[in-house]
Amino acid sequence: MTWGTDIGDAVRLLPLGGLGEIGLNMMALECAGSLLIIDCGLMFPEPHMLGVDLVLPDITVLRERRQDIRAVLLTHGHEDHIGALPYLIDDLGSPPVYGTALTLALLENRLAEQTLAHPADLRPVEVRQPFELGPFRIEFFRVAHSIVDGAGLVLRTPAGTIVHTGDFKLDPTPVDGLTTDLELLEALGNAGVRLLLADSTNVERPGHTLSERSVGETFEQILPRCAGRAIVATFSSNIHRIQQVFDAAFRCNRKVLVNGRSMIANIAVARRLGRLNVRDSQLVDLHTWRGLPAEQALLLTTGSQGEPLSALSRMAAGDHKQLAIEPGDSVILSSKFIPGNEKAIYSLINQLYRRGAEVHYETTSEIHVSGHAAREELARVHRLVRPRTFVPIHGEYRHLVQHGRLAREINPDCEAVVLANGQSLLLTTESSERSGEVETGRIFVDGRGVGDLTGIELRDRRHLANHGVVNVIMAVNQKTGSLLYGPEIFSRGFVTEESGGGIVAEAESAVRAVLAEHSLARITDWDELRIEVRKTLRRLFNKRLDRRPLILPIILLL
Repeated sequence: MTWGTDIGDAVRLLPLGGLGEIGLNMMALECAGSLLIIDCGLMFPEPHMLGVDLVLPDITVLRERRQDIRAVLLTHGHEDHIGALPYLIDDLGSPPVYGTALTLALLENRLAEQTLAHPADLRPVEVRQPFELGPFRIEFFRVAHSIVDGAGLVLRTPAGTIVHTGDFKLDPTPVDGLTTDLELLEALGNAGVRLLLADSTNVERPGHTLSERSVGETFEQILPRCAGRAIVATFSSNIHRIQQVFDAAFRCNRKVLVNGRSMIANIAVARRLGRLNVRDSQLVDLHTWRGLPAEQALLLTTGSQGEPLSALSRMAAGDHKQLAIEPGDSVILSSKFIPGNEKAIYSLINQLYRRGAEVHYETTSEIHVSGHAAREELARVHRLVRPRTFVPIHGEYRHLVQHGRLAREINPDCEAVVLANGQSLLLTTESSERSGEVETGRIFVDGRGVGDLTGIELRDRRHLANHGVVNVIMAVNQKTGSLLYGPEIFSRGFVTEESGGGIVAEAESAVRAVLAEHSLARITDWDELRIEVRKTLRRLFNKRLDRRPLILPIILLL
């Protein structure tokens, strides 16, 4: 049954991102002609995506049905779950957006950075307070994660109860005391769950994920030993981590300077909502911070991933105008090394050591714990929920496969279905079946351009980065066919005039030979000549240098 056909009271599940990859989390659920969207996240560019700032899920399949979208439901405020919505909300028809208080406050900050066709309709929810949207009865429930106000979803539908865990872990001692609602999960399991959708990120890790409080204990050990200034870098969305930094700083009498636009904004939002307890006396401005004794100063900043333009990277390079790393300072990188960022992070660490700082990071100190459930925690959820059907979500493909196997180990009667983005699943009270596939992809954000960068441009950028570019310039009198200028060859990232004079001269001779084979006064399709020049030079460069630069013949017709 293809997308867009009537499915009656059945439920159709269509993942648009987050399956087979980390990030881009987005799921569509359809029943009785109504659509719900769960999360709308982005992904940060992979190394081969040259010049790309952000990556968004492709929602082409939803545009023609925007009038059917009842709501967007957000599980929590991480960028891989809310970050794409400011760019896509207009294309989705500006539906109401439901989420917990901090999640919507973080989204509101992102929305303020965009020019929207319509004001966003943000509707805060309370956990354990059901509400109805068309054929769906929806209930948010509390989960512990690496961000405040994380939630899972219970969706009661004509086809049965669906449970979506969101990102979670079973932290027994979270900083705010709000544990994952296992009581509700057990009650749902006893009543019968038709479908479970569960986070798969840490399925390869045995045992249990450490409690967030263990990071606070590490701060309590490290900060009193810091003889110089302390500089802590972490994610601005990790309010629990930030709380523990402030708590440890207070106990060792350190004043805190907050740096970084997102860090400042998120701390302000969390304090306003009562999710972060910070004494006004702990906060200082730059002028006051500079005058503090080194053992009383702490800088809280972003930049833990070695981002080139972050304050921490500029401090490490010595080109920050207001802040500097001094010998004896201690730098704490309190975050996970995100895959793909390792080279930048280790480069940052090396620069910090060169400036005389002591550096604490993931592989040397217990200054980070994951926000995702490890294997035994996932197993416990499966034992509680006991779904008839299970679809693993949020992870690379190997994570999904292994999570499906775990589900069958726990409950041999459970039907585990591993989907990929664009593969839909049709669910009724009696059965589940794959119901066709739609084309999905990625939308690239490049500067102010959203979606105008395609795979062709990315391919050309990679080609330029690896092989360079060669311009062949010539001018022709279109009436007489006489060559007025050139051919002259200029290259960038290929060979210089000094190092490649021989090959450049040979290439110009090869182009003259091509021109001599044609009567330029009679040519009507100059594109054919450009193609022939390109082929000739491609063969030459490949044979002589085993290189394949991007070749751009430019023929000026005068």
